[in-house]
Amino acid sequence: MSSTTMPSTAPATDISAAILNLLLPHHRTTDRAPASAEAFPHQMRRITDFVREGNPIVFTLPGFPCKSPNPAKVLGHLPDQGERLSLTFLNTLCTEVERIYPPGARLIICSDGHVFGDLIHVPDDHIDAYADELRIVMDQCGLSRLSVFDLRHVLGDLPHDTKRARVHERHAPTLEALRAEVRTDDHALALYRGITRFLFDDTADHAGTRSALQRACRDRAYGVIQRSRAWGDLIAQHHPRAVRLSIHPQPIGAPKFGIRLLDAPDVWTTPWHSAALHRTDGTWTLMPRHQAARLGRLVQQGGRPSHFTQS
Repeated sequence: MSSTTMPSTAPATDISAAILNLLLPHHRTTDRAPASAEAFPHQMRRITDFVREGNPIVFTLPGFPCKSPNPAKVLGHLPDQGERLSLTFLNTLCTEVERIYPPGARLIICSDGHVFGDLIHVPDDHIDAYADELRIVMDQCGLSRLSVFDLRHVLGDLPHDTKRARVHERHAPTLEALRAEVRTDDHALALYRGITRFLFDDTADHAGTRSALQRACRDRAYGVIQRSRAWGDLIAQHHPRAVRLSIHPQPIGAPKFGIRLLDAPDVWTTPWHSAALHRTDGTWTLMPRHQAARLGRLVQQGGRPSHFTQS
């Protein structure tokens, strides 16, 4: 990334377009054609509001929930090199904004593991440990433009099941409405299928039939989407003016801007569903642990498995 500071007299919309152009090379989408900043009116409007006021731009990104429970996909239940690289990338993106627009930007990681931990079969103590480690990584790596927001900020120290029930009751769409949307909206259908696939792939210890597991994952996928929508509603209440990013692919012009964190062969791949592989050409990619292990050797960092590297 490279950029220069724009003149202080530049129109706010020009500065906003320049900022959005920093994000466009990393747009996570299934659309084929490239798009200009003007094709994203929601993001342009919100960024321009911050610029006109001279305030730092605030981005929110739901994600970084916890590691997949499937040991064939990940190295453990704590953040590793995949998260470190992704968080560093996001912090660098904020730094690049500062070169164009001196007030800069900050990004709030809205860690959503507790919102649907029961549905993805990850223990709550693993989710807490993951979020706490994210904060440690940010501190150790000097990622000062990032912060973590989770259910503890919303509902304090209530039992996790109570928090989930409250969030669901107050903010989740009905199952009937969600089913109707999946039937009629291609993007909703793609999200439903993507989450169903993740739930299926994340199951490492199912004792029943494959068809029974598929049915259960389809049902749980609706629950995950309901809770994700509820979490999005809560984020909007707590950060009403923020520019909303997403780790899921988003169509051009959607209210959420999908952002790719690291190179991966699949637009759905995230650091918490995979392991990082350092390739011989110096680049990084994400893939399931069992695949990375065939291509490289395991590297430890801080006494824990970190990533794989090709020799």
